[in-house]
Amino acid sequence: MQSIEINRRTLLGTAAAAAGLTTLGFGGFKHPLGAQLYTVRSVIGKNEEETLKRIAALGYSELETTGRDNLDLLAPVLAKYRLKAVSTHLDVPMITGKWPDGAIHPTLAQAIETAKKHGVQYLVFPYVPPQMRGSADGYRALADQLNEAGAQCHKAGLTLAYHNHAFEFGGAQGERPIDILNSRLDKKLVFFELDLFWVSVAGHDPVKMLKEYKGRVPLIHLKDKKAGTPVMFDERVPKETFQEVGSGELDFPNILRTAETVGVKHYFVEQDQTPGDPVDSLAKSYKYLRGLSL
Repeated sequence: MQSIEINRRTLLGTAAAAAGLTTLGFGGFKHPLGAQLYTVRSVIGKNEEETLKRIAALGYSELETTGRDNLDLLAPVLAKYRLKAVSTHLDVPMITGKWPDGAIHPTLAQAIETAKKHGVQYLVFPYVPPQMRGSADGYRALADQLNEAGAQCHKAGLTLAYHNHAFEFGGAQGERPIDILNSRLDKKLVFFELDLFWVSVAGHDPVKMLKEYKGRVPLIHLKDKKAGTPVMFDERVPKETFQEVGSGELDFPNILRTAETVGVKHYFVEQDQTPGDPVDSLAKSYKYLRGLSL
């Protein structure tokens, strides 16, 4: 009996220890990882299938597409390599209505229809062009347009999000573009895709930002920042500022632990500029993230 009891206690203790290790994320970051196809824009046009095959072979299972990616054409390739497009960046004029004169353009309704057809859950407003930046009234008007678009997406069962850069954090506290958007966007209709690299470039702590926006950030972009980069409110940073995840100064263990607690659902690796083959950079980021013990 004593031997049986000792073994039973040993087994229970081992199980409890294993559960604790699992809770701590022992063995690496467990969430599905996605790749933002903007990262591979320089190569995907030359051979879409080969590029996507390589991304899948690395272990990525999710994708975020860009406005230049045709989901109707990509769908068979994605299915072949078991890749899931869960989010797509919209063309800016789909929200603002400011298309070039004479341009034939798709509508937001068509983008919603395409997303639903291919099981894409999130539509993202990716960027405010420099010519649209400036006055507080302009950002208020943009927020109103995003609320209207968010209502359309919500009605269709989809979710709209706003993707940040660094310029939104410039200006006086309370009057910055990010402050205007944060206060004016309908919290039930428009969410945020936080690009943590740009949050850091603008001089802010990504962990604090995630906590501040708890419940409003279903998507994040992961890329690292070169150590010693000065604070900037402009996206025109030197090419080498962009680093593979784990190669710069951002505290990704703390970032990812926090993301888990604030409701982040999808994690996309993106690197705007790479030193060589962008798929090699995606590989380096993936290896680092999967090797983390949180």
